[in-house]
Amino acid sequence: MSHIEKAEKAQPTVAANPPPAGYGYNQHPQYYRTLGDPGPLGLYGFASTTFILSMYNVQARGVATPNVVVGMALFVGGLAQFVAGMWEFATRNTFAATAFTMYGGFWMSFATIFIPGSGVAASYTDATEFNSAVGIYLWTWFIVTFLLFVASLRRNMGLIVLFFFLTITFALLGAGKFSTAHAVALDKAGGALGIVTALVAFYVGTAEMLSESALSWFRLPLGQIPKGRID
Repeated sequence: MSHIEKAEKAQPTVAANPPPAGYGYNQHPQYYRTLGDPGPLGLYGFASTTFILSMYNVQARGVATPNVVVGMALFVGGLAQFVAGMWEFATRNTFAATAFTMYGGFWMSFATIFIPGSGVAASYTDATEFNSAVGIYLWTWFIVTFLLFVASLRRNMGLIVLFFFLTITFALLGAGKFSTAHAVALDKAGGALGIVTALVAFYVGTAEMLSESALSWFRLPLGQIPKGRID
């Protein structure tokens, strides 16, 4: 018997009646889990990190050096929020996917500035130049946040309020880096609004987690916007 004949006889035969879709050849059903809502994870990651940094910006308990926030910014505000953004893409929620992924990247890039080994802050010998560079960085995020605020206007009041306060927060913090006479006052004002923003994000995240599908005892209102037709 030739090798070709042996190979032909060794080939498995295909069943005349293939098993139905969703079943393996062993006839055991295959179950597929749908994705849970990644929104609360992203919102909690954003809220907790924003709250800590904003407390430092208002110099709560005399803390003015923000370096302790680096760990939170890398792994909670950064990594956790970035992953939530990737999962939002899988659920076809483009707005949340864009917001979470962008702010996850923001927190990781912001933390990098304060990591000594990164050399970012150490490369500036002039404090004024460093503040101006950080100011441009913050004003760029003001633009991003304002555009997300515009995109949130058709969603719910919780998100609208969140992005409204966050937009002003970035504007104040960016202006504080450009100003020498009012830097501390603007930083504290930005920190105060950042605390408000974080509390709103905590509320929105909790409201999304206490959903009807989660069989919660109660729900929190988000102020849904009526979806009218746009021609």
